[in-house]
Amino acid sequence: MNRRPEAAPGTKCFVGNLSWGTDNQSLYNSFGQFGTVTDAIVLKDRETGRSRGFGFVTFATPEEANAAIASMDNQELDGRQIRVNLANDRPAAPRGYGQQGGFQQRGYGEQQGGYNAPADYQQ
Repeated sequence: MNRRPEAAPGTKCFVGNLSWGTDNQSLYNSFGQFGTVTDAIVLKDRETGRSRGFGFVTFATPEEANAAIASMDNQELDGRQIRVNLANDRPAAPRGYGQQGGFQQRGYGEQQGGYNAPADYQQ
């Protein structure tokens, strides 16, 4: 899976409430007036390929990102009033099978972990 390079702090904008018709190129074109756009992506559903209604735009500098936020937040794009804010940093924890979340059974017979020996057990 190709991962996009990590953006410098303060340069990546979250763009929400996008129209289903908004694609990467129209997002790029709409935000290009505020500076150098290094990346623009609309997230799509894996199964249907349809837009999930949000995306990210990355700028070369934090000043350009802030200008875009100030100008584009609550403005109309492709018939929808969009939300634009600074994107949250992604947690540094590794992502993989079984790393986080969900129910995890631990140990023999108990969900809290380990084998519960009888109270009178001597070691």
